Amino acid sequence: MKKLLIPAVAAIALAACSQNTQNKTSEAADAAAADVSATTSNAAADVDAATDRALNSAERSLDNAGAAIDHAADRTGAAIDHAGDKAAKAGDRAADATGAALENAGRKIRD
Repeated sequence: MKKLLIPAVAAIALAACSQNTQNKTSEAADAAAADVSATTSNAAADVDAATDRALNSAERSLDNAGAAIDHAADRTGAAIDHAGDKAAKAGDRAADATGAALENAGRKIRD
C-alpha cells in the first residue's frame, strides 16, 4: 500500500505544481503584455509630441520667412519709390536745363 501511496502523492503534487506553474506563467505573460501595451502607448505619445514640436517649429519658420519676405518687399518698394523720385527730379532738372539752353540759344539768335 505504501508503494502505491507514494507515487499517487507524487502525481498529485506534480499535478498541483503543474497548475501552479501554469498560473505563474499566465500571470507573467499578462504582466509582459501589460508592459508591452504601456511601452507602446508611451512610444506613441512620444512620437505624437515630437511630431507636434516639429510641426510647430516648421510653422514658426514659415511665419518668420513670410515676415522676412514682407519686410524685404516693403524695403524694395521704398527703394523703387525713392529711385523713381530721384529719376523724376533728374528729368525735371534736365528739362529745365534744356529749356534754359533753348532760351539762351533763342536770345543769341535774336541778337
